[in-house]
Amino acid sequence: MRQKLVSVLLSVVMTAGVLSGCGSSATSTASSSDSKAASTAAAASTAAASTAAASTAAASTAAASTAASTTEAAVGSVGADTTKLDYKGNLSIMHYSTSEESQGNGGSDGFRTVIAEWVKDHPDIKVDQQVLANKDYKTQIATYAAAGSLPDVFLLQGMDTKAWAKQGLIVDVTNDLKSSPYASKYNMTYMTPFTDNGKYYGFPALTGGTCTVITYDSAAWKAAGFDKFPTTWSDVEKASAYFKKKGVDTIAFGNGGQWQAESCFMSVLGDRYTGKQWFQDLIDKKGSKFTDATQVAALTELQRLFTKTSIFNKDFNTVTNEDAREYYISGAASAFIGGNWDASYIGATLKSSNPTLYKNTKFAVLPQPTGAKGDTNSQNIGLGYAVAINSKVASDPAKLKAAIDFAEYVTGPEFSKYVGNKYALGGFTKSSDVDITKFDQYTQDFYNYTYVDTTPCEIYDSYISSAVWSVYNTEIQDMLNGNKTPTQVAKDTQTAYEKNY
Repeated sequence: MRQKLVSVLLSVVMTAGVLSGCGSSATSTASSSDSKAASTAAAASTAAASTAAASTAAASTAAASTAASTTEAAVGSVGADTTKLDYKGNLSIMHYSTSEESQGNGGSDGFRTVIAEWVKDHPDIKVDQQVLANKDYKTQIATYAAAGSLPDVFLLQGMDTKAWAKQGLIVDVTNDLKSSPYASKYNMTYMTPFTDNGKYYGFPALTGGTCTVITYDSAAWKAAGFDKFPTTWSDVEKASAYFKKKGVDTIAFGNGGQWQAESCFMSVLGDRYTGKQWFQDLIDKKGSKFTDATQVAALTELQRLFTKTSIFNKDFNTVTNEDAREYYISGAASAFIGGNWDASYIGATLKSSNPTLYKNTKFAVLPQPTGAKGDTNSQNIGLGYAVAINSKVASDPAKLKAAIDFAEYVTGPEFSKYVGNKYALGGFTKSSDVDITKFDQYTQDFYNYTYVDTTPCEIYDSYISSAVWSVYNTEIQDMLNGNKTPTQVAKDTQTAYEKNY
């Protein structure tokens, strides 16, 4: 999947440690090779492309700097960990939060900071950090895995979990997660990429952001008769008559890159019809099929919304998300659907160019389709990397305990508190210590939308195989052009799934 920026830019500060999902292979959460994060809003870094599990942090502007093995110290102090460990020896750690990347990535900055705190509090353990740029990290960690020489602790991509668990390369941390002192604060919905046969193989790391959010002009929608964005598509259709008379599009959307309809729309629309277990079973190859009636129903509704209503801009299938968000910024549309990176760009742009629209801009989940019985409040989000442990470490119980302690700490409340208070971002562990009130209303609203007020669902192209999503994305665009039926899309994608996954 494609790597994405997660930040909501408050002037210059809010740079995100992305998700992906929608992709980033590092959200990915995995991403396909074409980058979704083409936009680089005012103070944001670009997100590099990856395949399959969206990344929680994008490669920084210094991607060229391959930062060889080094022991790096992070800046800042979060608070010491008082845990006492029996282990006294070496612990090798590999990650991609370089000093360069941390300058434009809240997740990487937070990760480096909590690592430094843990290292400082455990002077008897010699921590050797191998820190590489994001792209180089993915190549090198795969090489180590193939050679059976993984570092003691490293960042695991969701797309590698099943294969590496099957090969016995990574430690099953199921019991450790359950017995962790932070267990009650863990957002276990982020565990999907790191789960195999009911067992967990990592502590989700870094930060994540939504791939599907409706950004809308609350003043315009109030004038149309809605105090908040409608919760059903039937009400959106009613509102579209009003906006049509005003000469503006109801909702702007761009699918020119093909991935947008799948990643920023169908991942959530599909969840409303199929429920979350369907996708988990698709990942686990436990019987779910693209040809299942609920998935076909979701495709049929997608087709109806875009081709049989007047809700969206007529050129939705040829313009990109970058183009479509400009329709909203210019006032040519009363709402826009995109990802966190779009919300960042819109916020940064409007704050300086149109303070009134900036103030009136609010966020909402996709309305519920008629006949859908799934979650009514879902939006797709994920963490594409987890702190995992080399299975060889298990032969030394004291060393394993140290590795688990490290994993718990760098993904725990200190990390979440740091990135929450400094960047308005969130991680695996929920934090009650984040003072979100110091940020402006736009940022507060988006933080709450992303981490508090909605329920997560998975980003389709963060999992499985880019070969599958390439077919699905192309076929959906063809369907929305009138050249395919929902049933044909489902059949062709199922064939690709059986062949490539």
